[in-house]
Amino acid sequence: MSPKPIKIAILAMGGEGGGVLADWIVDLGESNGYFAQTTSVPGVAQRTGATIYYVELFPGAGQPGARTPVLALMPMPGDVDVVLASELMEAGRAVQRGLVTPDRTTLLSSTHRVYSIGERTAMGDGRVDSDALIEHARKAAKRFVSFDMAESAERVGSVISAVLFGSLCGTGVLPFSRAQFEATIERGGVGVKPSLKAFAVGHDQARQAEAAAPGATAEEAQFKPVQLAAIADQQVVRLVQQAQAYPDPVAAIAVEGVRRLIDYQDPDYAALYLQRLAALATAPGGQDTELLAESARYLALWMSYEDTIRVADIKTRSSRFNRVRSDVRAKEEQLVDINEFMHPRLEEICETLPAGLGRWLARPHWAHRLVRRYTQEGRVIKTSSLPGFLLLYGLSRWRRFRRVTLRYAQETERIERWWQRVTALAAVNPALALEVAQCQRLVKGYSDTHVRGLRNYETLMQVVDRHARVLAPAVLRELRDAALADEHGHKLRASLQQHALQ
Repeated sequence: MSPKPIKIAILAMGGEGGGVLADWIVDLGESNGYFAQTTSVPGVAQRTGATIYYVELFPGAGQPGARTPVLALMPMPGDVDVVLASELMEAGRAVQRGLVTPDRTTLLSSTHRVYSIGERTAMGDGRVDSDALIEHARKAAKRFVSFDMAESAERVGSVISAVLFGSLCGTGVLPFSRAQFEATIERGGVGVKPSLKAFAVGHDQARQAEAAAPGATAEEAQFKPVQLAAIADQQVVRLVQQAQAYPDPVAAIAVEGVRRLIDYQDPDYAALYLQRLAALATAPGGQDTELLAESARYLALWMSYEDTIRVADIKTRSSRFNRVRSDVRAKEEQLVDINEFMHPRLEEICETLPAGLGRWLARPHWAHRLVRRYTQEGRVIKTSSLPGFLLLYGLSRWRRFRRVTLRYAQETERIERWWQRVTALAAVNPALALEVAQCQRLVKGYSDTHVRGLRNYETLMQVVDRHARVLAPAVLRELRDAALADEHGHKLRASLQQHALQ
């Protein structure tokens, strides 16, 4: 039987060491009697398209008179022995391309996610279900080994490519010993110690992952329990107790809503949240648990809308500076500069002012034209410097006067109209009331994102007001999904036309 090449595909994003990993595999083969060749096809960018590295190993290089084989330049669907994916979505892409087959391919993948541009910019929750990706990959591969390799690499101060290399060794899919793998890293001569540590972690976890029960589930967010004894403010204690009086799962959401709105504004604002929630709970049909829970969730989200005050507050919190330092892995003695690109529109400036002044500035006159000219270009504010920090910090302190701003007046009016719709529909059609409550998902973000979402939301509310008696909940859900799927509103218009609701 003639020997066959070992075919390996590596899918990695920029900065993850995919090229180093491919070079290690080539060196591993060439140092142990194999012909080896690597090629790469770069993606469009670091996240919009991963680089595919392709390696072929062919035995017999050490034999006298061995002829150099002709090796392929690209992986072919259904003809790959090993696929290494540095991120879960890249494993899904490999499966989609047909590089992973159940009769042949060993698939090694990290379970962490680096969200794509499409996932991040979606109007709704655009994230791909990680559990579905894992299950799909498991069914598509002959062997599937997965764990959070990014966390393993960070824990030992190395890069994910070394963990992948260790995982490749741990599966035993290549005809080389652990000593031969480790000798390859040592020959590289750069970052040998941390790479060997990461290699060892990858090797051991790959073996444990195969031995363990299949399936790596994504982490689910859980509400943090509130310890009343640890709260000094008695008003806050009373608010939490009121929220906890609701049945599960409404209570958990209501408590989180109280926590969020106290952080956003103050306890009085959280009390207003509970008053609105109580109005629905005591209204006819408002006792429906699912309706009450979802309404509590989206009411808290809308009441904590993102205005310029909120953005400035978040950007000047110590937790954000700590997170940025952690993300760039800055050492204690290193300085980190943070440059914020700010491009406030005239409308946002008007909304931050007291309501009367904001309405006056929004009207076309000399002041309006002067401020609009100033806002045509963005500004870079260095929040790591004292002047930049004080500028945004001062804006964030304006939150004590948020209730007098134009934006607060506008959002309060929108929230009240929405809440009245939900309350009124709860008495006659709780299922439709639930869909109306969930339409708040369209209203999010700030600047242009908020404008587009609000426009789609108002379109749906017009449909509800006109056709509430005959509108099926499933139709409103379909319209909402169409609005969330397309920020420009094309799919929503098509769906409205399809249902003759224009």
